[in-house]
Amino acid sequence: MQLLKTLLVIFLWMTALDLPAQDSSYTKPALTSDPDHFRRQYQQDSTKKMIELKSMIPRIVYDLRYATTNNFMHRLMYPAGTNQTFLRLPAAKALLQVQSELALQGKGLKIFDAYRPWSVTARFWELVKDERYVANPSRGSGHNRGVAVDLTVIWLKDGTELNMGTGFDNFSDSAHQGYTRLPDEILQNRKLLKSLMEKNGFKALETEWWHYSLPEASRFEILDIPFKKIRKNL
Repeated sequence: MQLLKTLLVIFLWMTALDLPAQDSSYTKPALTSDPDHFRRQYQQDSTKKMIELKSMIPRIVYDLRYATTNNFMHRLMYPAGTNQTFLRLPAAKALLQVQSELALQGKGLKIFDAYRPWSVTARFWELVKDERYVANPSRGSGHNRGVAVDLTVIWLKDGTELNMGTGFDNFSDSAHQGYTRLPDEILQNRKLLKSLMEKNGFKALETEWWHYSLPEASRFEILDIPFKKIRKNL
């Protein structure tokens, strides 16, 4: 009887803590989670430095969906109020060139997501477990490595988004890069974004018109460092 009481107390204690069950559907990869370790990495290789995008790119706009409930998960995935986002130095420089070229047309970029801590990717997976929609955390992602970005094009005069045919995080066929059964205006808007991103070294993801990443992402470590600690290391 005493043993049963003891086991019950332990069970209730763990339930109160809401401890997550071990997820056996993925293997945790090698991570950089220590800010000091991260600092040493970019001191040895300056291309690994993270850049807060507004500090480099004039008039870039943020709509960081995972810091709100306005996303396909309908829940906060980042701390509420998150208002900074980051990319590795080469990706940030490339994005600056895209913004500069768009500005000649009175247009600019709006960022939905860029660097994403690995633990958030793991949380996505624990909730969805479908590689059509989220990255398998076993391999990490371009977002975790700081070289992937989700974005669209806006008019600088009023912030209006160009019509891309679907919203961000739409998982229908109509969001695919190769989907052509759309009005010509939408096809031209997508072509504008894709041509400028590819011209400046990014690679498109076929199933998402908004997602681009630098090739050879594996040369950058998978990071699991909160945004505030990334900022302190700049």
